[in-house]
Amino acid sequence: MVAVKSFMVPREKFITVERDTDAQTAARIMRDRGIGSLFVTNGKEIVGILTDTDMVRRVVAAGADTHKTTAEQIMSAPILTIEENKTVLDANDLMAQTHIRHLGVTQDGKLVGMISVRDLVVFLTNLPRK
Repeated sequence: MVAVKSFMVPREKFITVERDTDAQTAARIMRDRGIGSLFVTNGKEIVGILTDTDMVRRVVAAGADTHKTTAEQIMSAPILTIEENKTVLDANDLMAQTHIRHLGVTQDGKLVGMISVRDLVVFLTNLPRK
């Protein structure tokens, strides 16, 4: 079975926002880039992940002010991770068990990438068919 590292988005391609970025700005970045998550930083350190689900549940459904609510207030932290040598099926199982759609990928405990449900769908779509 294929390792997670084969399908992850490498850390150098992460789209990030500072923790004090307002929710509306973060949402516009996700919309404009066609992505479902942003990594939230404090300087160079990644402190959490902000997903489209976080936006819906913690901003829209809560009626929060998009100009006053910060990424840090609505992000998910800590980021749930999986080691890069685990299989794509391991990632799928972990996502299903925890009801999340994005996993950080680690190498020796250090965040090196991210894999999402979308990545799993691409993998499954490209499998040979009988």
